[in-house]
Amino acid sequence: MSNVIVVVIGISINYINVGLILTFCKHQIFYTNPRYVLFIHLVVNDMIQVTLSLCMFIISYTIYKINASVCCTFILMALIMTENTPLNLACMAIECYIAICFPLRHAQICTIKRTLILIGLIWTTTMLSCLPDLFITLATVPLDFFHSKIFCLRKTTFPNPIILEKRNITYIVYLIVVWFVIFFTYFKILSTAKTASSNAKKAQNTIILHGFQVLLCITNYISPQFQDSLIQRFPENSTDSLFAFYIVLMIMPRAISPIVYGIRDTSFRKYLKTYLLCKSPQ
Repeated sequence: MSNVIVVVIGISINYINVGLILTFCKHQIFYTNPRYVLFIHLVVNDMIQVTLSLCMFIISYTIYKINASVCCTFILMALIMTENTPLNLACMAIECYIAICFPLRHAQICTIKRTLILIGLIWTTTMLSCLPDLFITLATVPLDFFHSKIFCLRKTTFPNPIILEKRNITYIVYLIVVWFVIFFTYFKILSTAKTASSNAKKAQNTIILHGFQVLLCITNYISPQFQDSLIQRFPENSTDSLFAFYIVLMIMPRAISPIVYGIRDTSFRKYLKTYLLCKSPQ
């Protein structure tokens, strides 16, 4: 029953994500706006993350063990997507800050070209962070390991303790930078809201949502430690623990972007209904 619930939730989220992507691609008002470009990058990132985690969840319940090299590919992609999320949220917060605090310069500063360069920098940063895990593993384990079959988890794919230390340092740096951006942009927009812009209040709420998503990112970062302790304490209920962690820490955070942003934004909501309800666009 749990497998069916996971599959239904995962497919439902991706169904909404596909509607968001179609809405974005079909209407010039969206793909010529840097704010929506960053938003759809977050949606695509979450969609890939949900698909990967869904595949790994089903594999863990059916096949149980898979080839280590295949698992390594899945884990690396999942790690890159996980680290992309807080950086993308920070960029969206900065775009809100520029739109509210420097409205006359917003079009000049936030161009599509610069937004695409920014997305490229996000991917470069996360790949430089995650790829060393592979290189360290290649240097420290026998090549036969990549032909063996393992239960697909990060700790079984990249077991070297150096990788764990590097991951912890990377997450701390990411979160310090992202939280600084969130707080800085929020209080700058707050000061603007007291003096002028009518859109500043909405921007404040958007920044709060970004902060909530970053909180969910934190739980995703520290989840392996909680998961390991629960499995060690309740080994007979390990599958139930995996199911609960998957729903709370993998599915729920990825459901926020399409549900909150796609429905909350009036422009997106107007066109999104067309694709979710399979109507002919007018």
